[in-house]
Amino acid sequence: MPPLEITAASAGTWTLGDLTVNRIGFGAMRLTGSAAFGLGTSSNRDRVIGVLRRAVELGVNHIDTAAFYFSSLRSANELINRALAPYPDDLVITTKVGPGRDPSGEWLPLARPDQLRGQVEENLRQLGRDHLDVVNLRQHGLESIAEHFGALAELRDAGLIRHLGISNVRPQHLAQAQAIAPVVCVQNAYGIDKRISEKTLRTCGEQGIAFVPFFAIAGDGREAGGVADDEAVRAVAHAHGVTPAQVRIAWTLSRGPHVLAIPGTGNPDHLVENVAAGALRLSADELASLE
Repeated sequence: MPPLEITAASAGTWTLGDLTVNRIGFGAMRLTGSAAFGLGTSSNRDRVIGVLRRAVELGVNHIDTAAFYFSSLRSANELINRALAPYPDDLVITTKVGPGRDPSGEWLPLARPDQLRGQVEENLRQLGRDHLDVVNLRQHGLESIAEHFGALAELRDAGLIRHLGISNVRPQHLAQAQAIAPVVCVQNAYGIDKRISEKTLRTCGEQGIAFVPFFAIAGDGREAGGVADDEAVRAVAHAHGVTPAQVRIAWTLSRGPHVLAIPGTGNPDHLVENVAAGALRLSADELASLE
């Protein structure tokens, strides 16, 4: 694969509402060394800012972040603001609300509906925006997300949010949300070795909704920040002269034109590899071997 000419456009595009994005995006979770989900790798601040700027140079126009991606040293939103503001016209920043911290600093897995406006405003302040392109409600343990999603729909009507999505959801949650306001994306854990969301992926495709997997590279090794790749993944990687991580990204994109990838890294070399994976096409036999 020619490593330098390939950009995020090589994977094709999808629309989040009226916003067109390249299917290879960038996830900001790992930028901070955040312990929010047992993830993150500490990295030099200037290096991380350089990675964000390089991502945009490589055609990445979809960045996934959250105000709760932070550590004692830095926050993902602040790094994005510092690196990229004033923002390119075509850059879509997707953020999440739901988890957070209480006034004492204790972790809250899910805010109350009346606390979501404060979380939206915190994202606006940190990113230096007057509205948020896409906001995902990341649910935790709810049978119904209607009250929480309804609160976000009110903020959309007020102009603080352009489009809405949901994250970490079960199939019934999508129907609950769609009954209140349009959903442009669903973010769930999904990858070669973690396919519990297969039904949701298919439903999203049928409805024209973007499906955005997280942990698509790390898989079940996400707590350690990596995964032990099985023989099939290594064999396909060897055949193409690429890394197992690139095979995992290419497999993710093969699941449908509505599937977006948001691999994250603080390593500039890994960034180039991740973007280049958008041009990797796996054969039917290779896809079958990965099943």
